[in-house]
Amino acid sequence: MQQLFNDFIKQDVKPFLSKHGFAKNSLNFYKATESLVYMFNFQKSAGNAADNVMFYVNCGIYATELARIQSRAILTAPKEAECHFRARIENIAESVPDRFSITPDTNMDVLRKTLLTGFEQVIHFYDTMTSARSIVDYYMSGPFLHLGEESFHLLLQSNDAAAALHYFKALREKYGTEKRWSIFETNYKAIFNQYGVELDKL
Repeated sequence: MQQLFNDFIKQDVKPFLSKHGFAKNSLNFYKATESLVYMFNFQKSAGNAADNVMFYVNCGIYATELARIQSRAILTAPKEAECHFRARIENIAESVPDRFSITPDTNMDVLRKTLLTGFEQVIHFYDTMTSARSIVDYYMSGPFLHLGEESFHLLLQSNDAAAALHYFKALREKYGTEKRWSIFETNYKAIFNQYGVELDKL
């Protein structure tokens, strides 16, 4: 089954993603623009056996602008965990399972069609994510706490205090009753103060 998985990556996945500008590096596929790196990552399950190879597909977008805000080195081939946007393929593509399995009974044609259709949907989503601000807008739409500090820095650096204040209020409404919120609020206030924007009046 491991050989079947390897053949599937080589004969089906790699040619398809190559057509869309992605280059293979181990079980990762990367496509870089001037400011972003888009990636797909194949994560094999730790419990695989000779007759069953289970794997997940992770999606990620890395933004050099957000890496600079984090004071981190700029990467050209980031790991999935180092991406600023991260999601499993099923969170973006409809009708895609949360995991895939290759067993002696697997219909490889169905697996191929399902996964490649999922890739098409994710690539379409990637086409809408064209900058670090796109990633920030995604997390603001939640609103999500993930990448909150970096998002506030990016918004305030670009003089979009209105969006930053709106994001803060949305986060407070969603998470304000949780014990951990006081820690986030303290950190966020320090960032706003750094840019001369007051939160106390909200």
